[in-house]
Amino acid sequence: MMGSVSISKGGNGSGSSDASLSRSPLILAVLLGAIVGTLLTVFAGDFERRTVFDNWQRAAPREISTDEVVVVMIDDESIAATTSWPWPRYQTAQLIEQVAAANPTAIGIDIYFVDPDPSRPSAFAGAYLEEELDPETRSNILNLPNMDDYLASTFGRVETVIARVAVEEGGIEASELFYSSAVKGEPPPATTNADRVLASITELDGAAPSQAFVNAPPDGDGVVRRVPLSIQVSGTHVPGFAAELARIATHSEEIEWGGAGMLVGEQSVPVDQFTNMQFKMLPNEQIPRYSAVQLFSSDFDQANLEGKVVIIGLGAEGTYDIVATPHESAIYGVLVQAMAVDAILKGEWLSRPPSMVALEILCAALLVLLVLLAGIRGRKMLLLLTFGIAILMPMGSFLLYSHANLLFDPVRPLLIGASAAIALGLTQFARARAMLVEERVRASEQKGELDAARRIQMSMVPGAKTLSRLDDRTEVGAVLEPAKSVGGDFFDAIKINKDLLLFMVGDVTGKGVPAALFMALSKTLSKSNLARADDGLEAAVAAINLDLMDEADDEMGLTMLVGTIDCRSGAMELINAGHENPIIMKKDGSVDIFDMKGGPPFCVIDFPYRVEPINLAEGDTMIIITDGATEAANEANELFGMSGVLGALNAESDGTASSRASHLAKEVRLFEGDNDPTDDLTIFALRYVGSR
Repeated sequence: MMGSVSISKGGNGSGSSDASLSRSPLILAVLLGAIVGTLLTVFAGDFERRTVFDNWQRAAPREISTDEVVVVMIDDESIAATTSWPWPRYQTAQLIEQVAAANPTAIGIDIYFVDPDPSRPSAFAGAYLEEELDPETRSNILNLPNMDDYLASTFGRVETVIARVAVEEGGIEASELFYSSAVKGEPPPATTNADRVLASITELDGAAPSQAFVNAPPDGDGVVRRVPLSIQVSGTHVPGFAAELARIATHSEEIEWGGAGMLVGEQSVPVDQFTNMQFKMLPNEQIPRYSAVQLFSSDFDQANLEGKVVIIGLGAEGTYDIVATPHESAIYGVLVQAMAVDAILKGEWLSRPPSMVALEILCAALLVLLVLLAGIRGRKMLLLLTFGIAILMPMGSFLLYSHANLLFDPVRPLLIGASAAIALGLTQFARARAMLVEERVRASEQKGELDAARRIQMSMVPGAKTLSRLDDRTEVGAVLEPAKSVGGDFFDAIKINKDLLLFMVGDVTGKGVPAALFMALSKTLSKSNLARADDGLEAAVAAINLDLMDEADDEMGLTMLVGTIDCRSGAMELINAGHENPIIMKKDGSVDIFDMKGGPPFCVIDFPYRVEPINLAEGDTMIIITDGATEAANEANELFGMSGVLGALNAESDGTASSRASHLAKEVRLFEGDNDPTDDLTIFALRYVGSR
């Protein structure tokens, strides 16, 4: 086990391991998101799929013409023009004969005649008492023809399919009925099994050449989208109403199951496991139909029905056979059957073969893979590609529906891909938040360290109390404000002997921690050399330059103005190493710049720096600044400059060294406004008070 610790040598193995560890949460999150999306599709059931395909139905409804199927509707107009419903059998027979006279391919009767003709002779005679009808009259009435027999004979003369419907309650036992046709072959395993059947009276049901079932069970949301092509009754597989009419229309001898569908003529109609055919529908008003009353008009052209499947149905107010479709919230069931027949004859059914399911799985896997790669590699192009594919999926689904009658569900792969993307986004957000917290902690730690460094740096320069105790013949005031937490400016002032006061102001190139570190080194070396300047100021400064050249790199530099003042007389000796020239403020308030020859900054070359003398009279003040004052910039990118420095000093009425330094520093910051400081700011003021 211990041997597994030393997997790699050098830096490559460790880096690869770290990268794998950093990718692991992303991979896990994306996979978990995909699993959640998959579970959501399972819980959603067929809801989202139905919603998509219903929208396609409405967006691209198929067209149906009068070439194949026509509906003859016994509607309110037909009933108002004749008698109330139900019609006498004689009138119904006349309607069928009118249809038959047009020589249709087949006639479908989507009406149930569950009771004998209410106007049959026996019923009419039975409505009168014995004494109300003499025997001869009663006998003549009973000898009149029964219109149920007449209607039955009409059924026998034409290719008629009469409707039956499988029911759970009511009707009669399925085994009591005769079945004129059967579907051969092995049907799907979940074929509906009917125990009870609602059918017309035996005289009419048995007289029709064919009987078929008009069941059109709705989906879970109450919408009819499919019809069964067969059901099982009494151990026999019998055809659905639409399938039987399509068989007759195609002049086929029989219907049989083959492969994944029903063979009707030359068509192989795909079905689901319940033998249901899903098909393209259309709005109610686009289905070709005629009112029954029109057929009795001399103006009616029988060519409208010739060679077509004619379905006779009931569509009057109060009709119970009303269903919902993707197009309509209420449509007569006979119209659904008409659309189903037309769909079989024209091949307008819808199918969702295993290839579509496989394509949905492949698309889901592709989206998840792209999301995963986008998260691992951090490339926005992969996310854009994923988004583009996601947009194309619904478009592809619609094209497959409208041009190939195939049902490809885009929502499921999109839901899985979206769940994976959301999981990736949440994970990246959590990681970014964790990194932000870590960064804040690190920044807080760094701030604490920088604050500590600032305190250390500020402790390296003398405070106001220390400066005030140097010598009562002088006043020394100073301000040091680093541009960052720490900086490269410094100053110092010490007594070398009883009457000689040494002071220095330095400015290290740059800002921040590197400048602060070099400042500490520079100040330490400078103070050490100057404090024991036995050979004079020039020798001490030369020693400082040489020491710093040994320690500094090529990018570091130091400007410094160093000097001494004789507290007895105000005589000063100054050496300028590339620093700003000192400013002299006279007692009378006039301001002048002491123009020094000076030399280059330290750390550049070995240079013979020379002392330049100047005298301060009683009440005069010398001010030394760093370029943080002259190079201060406002929001308009204007520089404070030397003119700003002199103007601020002229405006100061209080003549103490401390107040002059503080006032000048304040004016610089006011000029900068909201701008960040461009450089460290140091102002050192020395006022010669004189002997007291």
